[in-house]
Amino acid sequence: MSGQQMVSLITDKLHGWLEALISHLPDFGLAVVVLVLFWLIAKLVRAGVLRALSKTSQNQAVNGLIATFCFLALVGTGVFFALGILDLDKTVTSLLAGAGILGLALAFAFQDAAENLVSGVTISISQPFRVGDLVETNGFLGTVEDITLRSTAVRRAEGQLVLIPNSMVFKNPLINYTETSDRRVDVEVGVSYASDLAKAKRVALAALDGLEGRNLEREAELFYTGFGGSSIDFVVRFWLTDAFQGSYLAARSEAIQRIKVAFDREGISIPFPIRTLDFGIEGGKTLQEMLGTSDRS
Repeated sequence: MSGQQMVSLITDKLHGWLEALISHLPDFGLAVVVLVLFWLIAKLVRAGVLRALSKTSQNQAVNGLIATFCFLALVGTGVFFALGILDLDKTVTSLLAGAGILGLALAFAFQDAAENLVSGVTISISQPFRVGDLVETNGFLGTVEDITLRSTAVRRAEGQLVLIPNSMVFKNPLINYTETSDRRVDVEVGVSYASDLAKAKRVALAALDGLEGRNLEREAELFYTGFGGSSIDFVVRFWLTDAFQGSYLAARSEAIQRIKVAFDREGISIPFPIRTLDFGIEGGKTLQEMLGTSDRS
């Protein structure tokens, strides 16, 4: 093929494309108008949905997600209408098929992200906790600072900010201490085997009188729990009027101090760990007895 023939072929192709473009200009203009109209309608609908949802729900993340879905659905409908006007029905069919395949591939590729998204929406709707609540989940105890569609931000008492994926929050047990107005404090103590247990109980319970933050409508309790290696163990239980972690730690610390002071005043011993050494083969022999037996032999 000569150079002149090649130039002529390219010119004919361009001429044909130009004629096709000119003949489809009205359809192209109409398609653009339809697309712009759908885009404007989608913006108005998104704004209206946001206004309507804000009157019934305070969760901005979920409100924004629903409004965005409405916007994208309308814009997508406008794109398919515009392609239909341009007689690109086969293209529309191919796009739908491709979208299905692409969606399936993305579902596998972003399975964890999709799971966190669905969990985030569920948490936002059901609201098992809110920003500012004291919660414990997945081994972390702290105050909820933010709830997004991907993760939940929990500020620990030590100051660290922990981002927990919503799927883990949704699937695992969660304790919301703020959901109730009170919280129980348990203090574990031990007294020597020589102590008068009835007296120890009276003194320990009396030491809690006047404790700041204690719920006086619920009586303090004391239960002996077992025979320890060097002490008889018991637990003291009392309730607080609020569930904040700071109040809990302060009340627990104050209770420990009060019980220690009261026991010292009443001569009740909280023993150190004691280890008894048995030197006899059959048991029950002290070191002195064993040494005396060895000298006589």
